[in-house]
Amino acid sequence: MQIAVRRIRRGGLGLLLSFLALWLLAVGPTAQAAGFTPSFFGTKELHGTSLKQFPKWTGMMDRFAKELKSCPPNLCNTKMWKAIIAQTKDLDLKTKLRTINAIMNGHPYILDPVNWGVPDYWATPFEFLRKNGDCEDYAIAKFYALRDSGVSTEQMRVVALNDLNLGLGHAILVVYVDGTPMVLDNQIQKVVPASSIKHYKPVYSVNDTGWWLHRPA
Repeated sequence: MQIAVRRIRRGGLGLLLSFLALWLLAVGPTAQAAGFTPSFFGTKELHGTSLKQFPKWTGMMDRFAKELKSCPPNLCNTKMWKAIIAQTKDLDLKTKLRTINAIMNGHPYILDPVNWGVPDYWATPFEFLRKNGDCEDYAIAKFYALRDSGVSTEQMRVVALNDLNLGLGHAILVVYVDGTPMVLDNQIQKVVPASSIKHYKPVYSVNDTGWWLHRPA
């Protein structure tokens, strides 16, 4: 399959280095084999349920939960968010993935140091709608838009990986559709099977209930 790749700009390895620190912390005596879903990109997995090793992820989740309860209109465009959910909630799953992937990929790519003045910041969906973002921000916004449009979070993971072509850290969303891991990526225009991508090396993936550490199969 030929994949259309969107041109992006990146700088620094802050995201990848922060990932490395988390990998080392994530491997512990509570880890266990995760065999209930097929892995992707030629890896096997260790699974854990404690998310305390992932403060950027949990911090973003906490901020977003608070924003959903109460947030000034100048900071949280709830009208736009509700419009996205209303547009997609009644679609079949594959169409829903394509639609939300296209909506979020329509936002400009902006590096964290430019956008937030820090090397690595994980934005909430409302922060992404307001200020745009980088790779993990696209993945997070897609994760929550799909969740709010009716997709179970058990089917989804935000994946931190190495882009072997660019030699850089990257993040995507993987959604399982009938047991097949599908990739939603700000670098790729279409939703594609993970099996069609050969240059990604996943390190870890997370959702709201746990984490998976990826190792070569």
